[in-house]
Amino acid sequence: MIEIKRALVSVSDKSGITEICSFLSENGVEILSTGGTYDALSKAGIPVRKVDDFTGFPEILHGRVKTLHPKIHGGLLGDTTNPDHVKQMKENGISPIELVIVNLYPFVKTVQKPDCSLEDAIENIDIGGPSMLRSAAKNHKNVVVLTDPNDYQPFTEEWKKNQGKISKETAFQYAAKVFAETASYDTAISTYFNKKLDIKYPDKISFAFTKKQKLRYGENPHQDAAFYEPIFTKSQFEALQGKELSFNNMLDFDAAFHVASLLPKNAVSIVKHLNPCGIAFGDTVLESFELARKTDPISAFGGIIGIHGKVEKDAAEEITKNFVEGVIAEGFSPEALEIFSKKPNIRLIPIAKFDDALDELDLRSLHHGLLIQNRDYDLITKDKLKVVSKKKPTDDDLEGLMFAWNCVKFIKSNAIVYTDQNSTLGIGAGQMSRVDSVELGAVKAQKVGLSVVGSYVGSDAFFPFRDGIDAIAKVGAKAIIQPGGSIKDEEVIQAADEHGLIMVFTGMRHFRH
Repeated sequence: MIEIKRALVSVSDKSGITEICSFLSENGVEILSTGGTYDALSKAGIPVRKVDDFTGFPEILHGRVKTLHPKIHGGLLGDTTNPDHVKQMKENGISPIELVIVNLYPFVKTVQKPDCSLEDAIENIDIGGPSMLRSAAKNHKNVVVLTDPNDYQPFTEEWKKNQGKISKETAFQYAAKVFAETASYDTAISTYFNKKLDIKYPDKISFAFTKKQKLRYGENPHQDAAFYEPIFTKSQFEALQGKELSFNNMLDFDAAFHVASLLPKNAVSIVKHLNPCGIAFGDTVLESFELARKTDPISAFGGIIGIHGKVEKDAAEEITKNFVEGVIAEGFSPEALEIFSKKPNIRLIPIAKFDDALDELDLRSLHHGLLIQNRDYDLITKDKLKVVSKKKPTDDDLEGLMFAWNCVKFIKSNAIVYTDQNSTLGIGAGQMSRVDSVELGAVKAQKVGLSVVGSYVGSDAFFPFRDGIDAIAKVGAKAIIQPGGSIKDEEVIQAADEHGLIMVFTGMRHFRH
């Protein structure tokens, strides 16, 4: 057990600090403090001693040096169970400090301010705070360290229970929390500097995330899972209603959001197992939803719906006619929320502005490392298309081809999508051969009574052989958009010309693994 006689207190977040220090003082603990914390405690009438009085050395360099002193760090690092340490501490007039209550300069909040200068950021890099925290955490068998105001109450309760003492098990838990905090703090600083230098892929990289919520389970019920958000960007994934989210739910919500966000206003995406099973846009959200669902109503059952717009009463009524896992949209009208409230298991997540919520980096974990890439947000404009077939597209054809192209990028490779000008008709996803995806997409459309005759076909990568083109012609499609770049391009183009198909190249691939 650790008996506490002296505490060192220096906090930026002063939540609950007067309460815990008042408790400590009432129980005979000497309190040392600095700067604004000293002023706050003194104003509250709590007996407190200045650190510079304790060390005999003045605070200097505009507060940059105040606790970096042997009498402070000797008191924190001295092992009072080691006779040699005790001897040296006495010889140097160093008194032990058994409790540290410290939290750090608000670096993240500072740099998030629009007018924050580099000088302001640097002045908010805490030096003494992390040093005290790390010293105390290292010596946790002799020192208790608190950095989170949420721990003040449990600490006080254990003190009362143990008559002024804290268990070494508890001290170890607090120490572990400290090292997580200082690591996160240093990561925030290095991330800020890398951004200032425009370094996207530094030689060494670390990420700082805070747990936002525990999830129902992972990909399967026997797997645990949690959702973490980056310290610089607060996640907007906050459900208004519905069952607790699972790992798979989160992935599908993210996918549905990304599909809809990169398509025109009112666009709707229905996602199942990370693949869109319907995408469309119309004049209203209701029209878009009905068109998207028509692509594959069987797969849409139990899906996640992404909506680039606000959900009104009419769309909510249509959505709730069948079972869905959830809806992510730019908002919900009061009437829509009333309708959804009658289906309390449906998760509803509002994202105020889809366009502003896109993030840049795509992180994928491997068993032995981490892959990082820019997200596939690049869009091709009509003027960049290369018409390679003898038959030329009309303006309407180009609109249909562009829609097919902007849909296929979200479908798992090998990916083929059949569309009209504003809605998907058949989707072939995740096949090992491209011709299989061609055939699957057509079969899926025919299965629900949709015709792909005269449709537009998007392919996420080039056709390695003409067999895919022959299969597309067989079902009556009109035009194909694909990256090009195969050694068999001439053969593929010849096949398109033989069948009277329009074919355009984008010069850009959209693999999605």
